This record gives sequence, C-alpha cells and structure tokens, in this order.
Amino acid sequence: MSATRLLVLGGVRRFGRAHGYEVRRELISWGSDEWAHVNPGSVYHALRQLAKEGMLRAHEVEESDAGPPHTDYEITDAGRAEFLRLLRCALATVDVRHPEMLTAGLGFLTELPRVEAVRLLRERLEGLAGWRSSVAPHLDARDPDDHLRELLGWWVHSADSAADWTRRLIGRLESGAYVMADDRGSPASGSSPAGAPAGSPPGSSAAPVSLQPPRRRRTSTK
Repeated sequence: MSATRLLVLGGVRRFGRAHGYEVRRELISWGSDEWAHVNPGSVYHALRQLAKEGMLRAHEVEESDAGPPHTDYEITDAGRAEFLRLLRCALATVDVRHPEMLTAGLGFLTELPRVEAVRLLRERLEGLAGWRSSVAPHLDARDPDDHLRELLGWWVHSADSAADWTRRLIGRLESGAYVMADDRGSPASGSSPAGAPAGSPPGSSAAPVSLQPPRRRRTSTK
C-alpha cells in the first residue's frame, strides 16, 4: 500500500478537479511531508502515474489571464474504487512498518458509512491482537537480563495502546460521533468530492480537514 497514492487520490477527489500545485499545497499543509514523507516530486509523479493508470483524468489547460498553462486532474470511477480500496486497507490492516497508512486513512475516515468504518476498525483490533500474540511469547522467553526485552516490551505496549485507542474510536463512532458518508446521504461509492455535501456539482469542495501535526521547533544555529 502507498500513503502517497491514497493521499493524492483522496486530495483530487476532495477538490473535484484540481491542478498539481493545488494538490501538492493541500497535502503539504497537512504535514504529510513529515509523517508520510510526501514531497512535491512524489505528488507530481503520483498524479502522472495515476492518470496513466486511468485512476485520474488529465485536462490540459492553456495559458490565459488566470495563469500559465497547466494540467488539471479529476478522479475517475476507477480512481474512486482504488481510493476506497486503499482507505479500507489503511483502516483495517496493521502494518508496523508503515504507520503513515493509518494516519492517511484517518484523514478520510468520514468518507465511509458508519457501519463499515466500525467493521474495518474491528478488523484492525483482530490484527492488533494477532500482532501482540506473535510477540508476547518471545518477551516471556527472554532472559530478564537481556536488554532486547525492552524492544519486545515496547511492541507489546504499542499493541495494547493501539487496541485501547481503536476500541475508544469504535465507541465514539457507535455513539454517533462525526458526520459520516451515509449521514450526508452520499454512499462511499458516490461521485461527490470528499468533504462536499451530497449532490455537490463537480469541481466543488469543502474546507479540508487538516492533518498538520505540531511542527518540530527549529533552533537557530546563529
């Protein structure tokens, strides 16, 4: 799975139609350059590749009073299906090597119906339990003086903490938190841009949800 692929498809879907600079600016504003290592080059590469695969439709825009020539992108039906596939995998799959997938998926959590989101998160709970059960026996078998117990202990602690957080999110969703796709009257497979009200015309978009984490404080070397 690729967080960049999910973010770019979701970003274009949210705008309805946008050029590369708009998508790049939006994703960078979410802090994705820090937590998903998304840089301008990777955004433009993903846009071109997704267009080549038929996931996006490219429109060449000639120079005008509004600006220089550029390429606009809009998502296709195949792209919507791929976006939803990646989103579902990001929420349900436990991949300790790529935590950025969950972060990206949570940014688009409300693009799914409530019941489906809960189901996917319950699948995640099962995956976390499996990960924990694969690590815990090695922790118990380690010599108490072996410092690698700390690494194994960290993994067990991480699995327990992640499971606790996931259960609490499930509880919030089941209690009616957040406006989900079915609450807006737009099914997950619908063509309305992410974040736009049901029935919004192509090209419309709502204010995006920021995924920007606190920036690291930079100290001056002067």
